[in-house]
Order: sequence, then structure tokens, then C-alpha cells
Amino acid sequence: MVDELPPTGPIDLDALDDHLMSDHAPDDSMALSDLDGFLTGIVVGPELILPSEWLPVIWGGDEPEFKTEAEMQTVLGTIMGRYNEIAACFSSEPYEFDPIFWEGPEGEVIASDWAGGFLDAAALRPTAWEPLMEDDRAGILMAPLFLLNGDMEIADGAADENELLAEASDMIPTCVAGIHEFWRRYRKPPSGRNRRRPGGRW
Repeated sequence: MVDELPPTGPIDLDALDDHLMSDHAPDDSMALSDLDGFLTGIVVGPELILPSEWLPVIWGGDEPEFKTEAEMQTVLGTIMGRYNEIAACFSSEPYEFDPIFWEGPEGEVIASDWAGGFLDAAALRPTAWEPLMEDDRAGILMAPLFLLNGDMEIADGAADENELLAEASDMIPTCVAGIHEFWRRYRKPPSGRNRRRPGGRW
């Protein structure tokens, strides 16, 4: 891995996708959709995780190869640019988030890779994610992700599996915005604490 991250540049998702699918990327590298889910999980999670920790996960723990300095700048700059773009969205308009899903041959949305990437991010801090997982109301926000990733079985007699997966895909933006809101409220000090009293006293 390079010693220093390049500055964020223009987001060239096509160039990033080409590199991730090329022979220069390690065999276990993430593809574009699971990378997008991974970055989203990093952004909305309970703790700040530095790029020095999460970038190697993108490459499966191996070192990426770049044909030129310009390619390195484009690839790493796009990763950081997309990370910053996601962070900016959740800071201002979380319910406007638009994840990057694959499209199948019939035009169907394929969100399983994205969900897997998001859960890979959560796996970096499993203990920190426990308050949400154990919350009776907020925990359900993870259900579409588990379902799409194959971690949740579809009950016998349920509706058509493809329909359920499509519904789960449609729910992801709303669920992720809810997850972001849960952690925002969870980190917020209880009401009344450190509030200035009349007369200037705490």
C-alpha cells in the first residue's frame, strides 16, 4: 500500500471498476458494488475507522498493483472521493443516499454484493455494533442486509424469494439512513447534561 493517500480527485467510477476487475487488483479485491457497501458501512458505523485500517480490506489484505502513478492517483483518489461523497450525503441529506448496485441481464437490481460489503465494514467493529443489533426496534434495520447476504433464511410459505430480495434491495437506502440516525442519537449526550443553567452556572 502506498505510504500516503492521494488527495481526493474527480470520482471516476468506471476507471475504478476497470481496475478492480483487472489482473492488477489482488484476486480477493472487492468489486465496485461491495466496495460501495463497505464504504457506506464505514461512514455510518458507530466508530471512526481510519483509512489506514480499512483500505487494506478492500484489497483482501494484499498489495494492489498500479501500471502508472496516474492510475494509482485515479483509483485511490476515487475511493477516497466516494467515501467523502457518502459522508457528505449522510451529513446533509441521509435519505437521499443512492447506493451503487449491480444490474442483472433482465434489468433487475442485484444488491447482495453491496449488502455483503456493508456487513464486512460492521465486522471490523463487532462489539461496537452490538447496541444496534440488540435493540428491539433498530435491530430490524439490519434485516434486509442479512437477507440479501444470505445470513437470514426465508420462512417456508413466504412470498416469492425474488420478490422478497427485490423488496429488501428497495429498503436499503431507508434502512441505512435509519442506522445512521440510530448511531447519531446513540452518541448524543442525554438531554439536560452539560446544559448551562440560568446565571451562567453549569
